[in-house]
Amino acid sequence: MAADAPGTLPVQLVEQPRLQKLKEMFISKFGSAPKFYVRAPGRVNLIGEHIDYCGYAVLPMAIEQDILIAVEPVKTQVVHLANTKSSYLDFSTSVNNIQINKTKPQWHNYFLCGLKGIQEHFGLNNPTGMNCLLDGTIPPSSGLSSSSALVCCAGLVTLRANGKTLSKVELAEICTKSERYIGTEGGGMDQSISFLAEEGTAKLIEFSPLRATDVRLPSGAAFVIANSCVEMNKAATSHYNIRVMECRLATKLLSKSKGLDWKKTLRLHDVQTELGVSLEEMLTIVEEVLHPEPYSTEEICKCLGISLQELRSQILSQNTQDVSTFKLYQRAKHVYSEAARVLEFKKICNEPPANAIQLLGELMNQSYISCREMYECSCPELDRLVDICLQFGAIGSRLTGAGWGGCTVSMVPTDKLNTFLKNVKKAYYQTDVQRLALENNSLFATKPGRGALVFVEA
Repeated sequence: MAADAPGTLPVQLVEQPRLQKLKEMFISKFGSAPKFYVRAPGRVNLIGEHIDYCGYAVLPMAIEQDILIAVEPVKTQVVHLANTKSSYLDFSTSVNNIQINKTKPQWHNYFLCGLKGIQEHFGLNNPTGMNCLLDGTIPPSSGLSSSSALVCCAGLVTLRANGKTLSKVELAEICTKSERYIGTEGGGMDQSISFLAEEGTAKLIEFSPLRATDVRLPSGAAFVIANSCVEMNKAATSHYNIRVMECRLATKLLSKSKGLDWKKTLRLHDVQTELGVSLEEMLTIVEEVLHPEPYSTEEICKCLGISLQELRSQILSQNTQDVSTFKLYQRAKHVYSEAARVLEFKKICNEPPANAIQLLGELMNQSYISCREMYECSCPELDRLVDICLQFGAIGSRLTGAGWGGCTVSMVPTDKLNTFLKNVKKAYYQTDVQRLALENNSLFATKPGRGALVFVEA
């Protein structure tokens, strides 16, 4: 039942080589043994890109790759963070003085986001210090949500170390808010699936209120993740936050044109709700109200009847203050059409017709074209990778995650899976020395995995 708290699983370490190895590394690092372990998975979004922060439902599943942290609560009020990969430097700080540096999205700052979120939620005056050793198997900046998995893992670590409990939904909502400490204006999909995922099923995640519904994926098809090997860090680049602002500005202009209280309307979903119309009707309204040419800040101010100063102080986020033009028509068209594709995808999964796999593949392909043309969040390497995947037998293929790099997800008939993997490996990875080095972790079929958990030694 998703509404409850994350589970605690007693395990025999001899049967868990990764936990055993982490324990040994922990002892050699800190001189004592961990008291518990926390795991939070990454995710792949099957369809519904860049629409969670607009209020629309998305359709992700958890993957096997995860963040795993060994933890020992300590008497001193210091948190010591170490990583099994030596390229990630150790970090220590007082738990009473959490400073998160937005200018450098280093790995430990994501841990601090989760830590701070739990501290603030409970108003902890005397939070527990901790020794933590982290082991991650999610490729960083790949669009598989390594950063949110780390925030979620840290949130659950802090909760457990301080003897508190929360439901999965509450944890997801706290971790969504707390990731904004690092400057990512995310919508909540990544944190929600990390906590609410269940083995064997994808989830339709809906917001306001947050809820998750099982979506059974069709038998006869595998979902394959392929990493373009182009890294994209959401907190370090402005693309992502500019898109969030473009959607917010489109919301304001659409609201004003329809006589709604535009100052209070924040998300594209709110406009549809207020007007009480379908997604198809919203697409018609976008055509009527917005123009395809980019909007200057002057034109936006004129449309809303506000000054540039008011635009900057009341609407634009800190890291989009200097952007001078915004594409509103294209972004709104993507969001409303993508929201409709998500619902159609779920409907086909729930009541599969004979050609279900074909139909789902077409929706994935339409989603990709919209991401590339309307949302402009692809890149040449992703375009090439999608072409290769479709060429070698994928029924549908699209970028997943924020884009501008990271991964594609492809739906491949099970009977073609092995030849598909072999051909994609040859065409994309073996033609490039850098990709060849990353090849082993870059191309794999995945099944829906379970959500965040606490492990204790049995």
